[in-house]
Amino acid sequence: MASTVHRTCPLCEAVCGLTLTLDDAGHVTGVRGDRDDPFSKGFICPKGASLGRLDEDPDRLREPLLKERAGWRAASWEEAFAAVRRGLDEVTARHGRGAVGVYLGNPNAHTMAGALYATPLIKALGTRNVFSASTADQMPKHVASGLMFGHPLAVAVPDLDRTDHLLMLGANPLESNGSLCTAPDFPGRLKALRRRGGRLVVVDPRRTRTAALADEHVFVRPGTDAYLLFGMVHTLFAEDLVTPSHEVNGLDEVREAAKQFPPEAVARRAGVPADVVVRLARELAAARTAAVYGRIGTCTAEFGTLAQWLVDVLNVLTGNLDRPGGAMFPKPATEFAAGRRTYAVGRWRSRVRGLPEANGELPVATLADEIETPGEGQVRFLLTVAGNPVLSAPNGARLDGALGRLDFMVSVDPYLNETTRHADVILPPPRVLQSGHFDFALLGFAVRNYARYSPPALPLAGRPSESQILAGLAMLASGLEGDADDLDEFVIGQLLDKAVRTPGSGVEGRDPGELRVELEGATGGERRLDLMLRLGPYGSWSGGGDLTLRTLLDHPHGLDLGPLEPRLPEVLRTASGRVELAPPRLLDDVERLRAGLEAEPPEMVLIGRRHLRSNNSWMHNVGPLVGGGNRCTLQINPADAARLGLGGEAVVRSAKGQVTVPVEPTDAIMPGVVSLPHGWGHAGGGQRVAAAHAGVSVNDLTDETTVDVPSGNAVFNGVPVTISPTV
Repeated sequence: MASTVHRTCPLCEAVCGLTLTLDDAGHVTGVRGDRDDPFSKGFICPKGASLGRLDEDPDRLREPLLKERAGWRAASWEEAFAAVRRGLDEVTARHGRGAVGVYLGNPNAHTMAGALYATPLIKALGTRNVFSASTADQMPKHVASGLMFGHPLAVAVPDLDRTDHLLMLGANPLESNGSLCTAPDFPGRLKALRRRGGRLVVVDPRRTRTAALADEHVFVRPGTDAYLLFGMVHTLFAEDLVTPSHEVNGLDEVREAAKQFPPEAVARRAGVPADVVVRLARELAAARTAAVYGRIGTCTAEFGTLAQWLVDVLNVLTGNLDRPGGAMFPKPATEFAAGRRTYAVGRWRSRVRGLPEANGELPVATLADEIETPGEGQVRFLLTVAGNPVLSAPNGARLDGALGRLDFMVSVDPYLNETTRHADVILPPPRVLQSGHFDFALLGFAVRNYARYSPPALPLAGRPSESQILAGLAMLASGLEGDADDLDEFVIGQLLDKAVRTPGSGVEGRDPGELRVELEGATGGERRLDLMLRLGPYGSWSGGGDLTLRTLLDHPHGLDLGPLEPRLPEVLRTASGRVELAPPRLLDDVERLRAGLEAEPPEMVLIGRRHLRSNNSWMHNVGPLVGGGNRCTLQINPADAARLGLGGEAVVRSAKGQVTVPVEPTDAIMPGVVSLPHGWGHAGGGQRVAAAHAGVSVNDLTDETTVDVPSGNAVFNGVPVTISPTV
C-alpha cells in the first residue's frame, strides 16, 4: 500500500519541501514539490526530483568495509569499530593526539548528524588538525562577518522578496539554487524582483543562466571583484553618496583606503570600464532599497575576504544594512543568544606553512603538507566525514598521493570513491529516508524565517544511524563506554546548565532536572533539537513564542516564522557593540590588493562552474543527473578557441598539472577565461555511473600554495593556465 511522506530536500542549500510517495517496501515511487510548504511552495529542481534514485543508489555501501591485503571485505559494525579503536590507539600511543586529523565534507552542513555530533567528535579526538570544505568554499565570508559583526555566522543576506535593486557578484543561483542565502525557488524570486520594477545586475566572467535573466550583465576578470567593489566605495565617498544607517567604527579608515582605488585604476585591473564602475555605485546609492550579494566566485579568489568585506561595506555605506529590502540578518529558530566576545583569526597556525586557523579550522590547502612532512605533529591518522577532498581540494593529485602515506584512515561515507579508497575502514551512513532532518546551518541564512523538521520515514532495520556512528566514534575517541544516548544526555545537561545561568534566557534560575523532563523526542538528536527550539527566539522557554519539537511534528509542511526584521543590535557581538567597518586584519591586506593594481593579467585564466543537476562529486552516480548540459567540458570564448587552433579537445596546463578535456566554445564566457566544472575526475572504482562519465578534475590544475591570506581559503578562480591543441 502506497504512503506519502513530507520532508525537506537535503541536496543543496535551498531547503525545498518535497512530497514523496513510497510503496509498501519503502521504495520511492514518486517525488514532487510540496505545495503546502510555506517557504518553497512546491518548487523542485532536478536534484530533488531524483532523491529516490540517489537514496537507493545500488552503489551506496550498506555495511562497513575493512581493507585487508587481499582487498576490501564486508564487516560487522562491532568489528569495524574495533578496527577503528585499534588504529587510533596505535597511532596516538606512538605519536600523540597531534598526529590525528579530521576532514569534514560539505554534506555535513546538510545533516542533523553533522550539525550535532561533529563538534563533540572533534573535541573527543583532541586535535587542532581540523580541515573542512569551508576553506574550499565560504571561509572568507565567515572571517569578514566575524571581524565586522563579532560572529562568523552573522551573515547578512539579501532581502530578496522586498529589495528594489540587487547587485550580485560571483553567484549563479539559477544553477546552484543559492548559497549562504537560503532561498527556495531563487529563480522565481529574481523574476518577481524584476516584475515589481526592481533591477538585477550580475557581475561574472561568464554569462550564466542567472546573468541572462538579469537587467544587466557585467563581465569582470576572475579574481578582481575586490578591485571593482573598492572602485564603487571610492565613488560613494568622492560623490558624497555615503549614508550609513547605523553608527559604525572605522568610516574614516575605509575612506582613506578607498582613495587608492579610483575607478580609472580599478578599470584596468578588473576589465570593467570606469564609467560602469561609477554608474554601478550611483545606481546602488540611488535605489530605494538595495542589497549587494557575493558568493563562491568571489570567495574562492586571491582576495576573497576583502571582496566579502567590501560587499558589506557597500551595504553599510548605502544605508541598506539591516533594513527591509536591504541586507538583513535571519533569526533561525535554534539561535541561542551568546555574550559579546572578540572574534579572532589565527589563534593557532598550521605546523608546516604557518597558515592561520579560522573558526577552529586550518586551511584544506595545507592538508597534504601536514600528512607528508615528517616531525612532531605530522598527521598520521585521518578521519574523513562525508567528503571527497581528492576531487574538491586544490592540487587533488598531490593529496591523493599523500593519503596513501597515512598510517591509518577512517571514512564515514556512503561511497567507495577517490578519497575513501585510501581508508582502512569505511563506515556508511544509512539512507536519507532513514534519517531525521533539520537544517541547523542553512536556516541561519534564510531570506525568510522558517522552520521544518522531517522525522525518519523508514526504520533503520538493525543498523546504526549516522548520529550513532559519529557519537560512537566520539565515545571511542574519549576512551569511554557508552552510546549516542549517553553523549546526548551529556550535551543536553551542559546546555541546560548554561541556559539556567544565562541572564534573560527565559529559564534563568530554574532547575535543569525539571527542564530535562519536559523534553520530547524519540532519539537524543530529537531531544537536543527540542531543547534548542524551546530556548530559541520563538521557543516556549524563551518567551518568544510556543515553538517546540512537537509544534514542528504537528506541522509536517513547515512553519512560516515571518519576514526578516531589523535586529542588528542583538546580532552584534563585537566588543564595541558597533559594526567594525575597518578591521585591522583586513586593512593590512588592502596593501596586498593595492600592490596588484598595476599587475598584468595572465593571458588565460581558469574558473570553475556549477550545474543545476549537480552538487559536488557525489551526485554524478545518478543516471538522470548526468549527461545533457551536465558535462565536464572546457568552456572557452570562440575567438580564443580560433586563435589557439583548438579542435574537439584541448590540453590545459597550469603550474601544478595538466588535463585533456573536450572543448565547448561559447560566447557566454569572456575572452581570456576558460571554465571547467567542479567535482569531476572520477576514478574511485565504486561508482559505476560516475566512472562511465569520469571527466577530469579541475583540481588537478589548482595550486595549493596560493590562498586568500586572511582566511586561508583555497583559490580556484583566476588560476593561470595555458591552452593548446591535442597533438
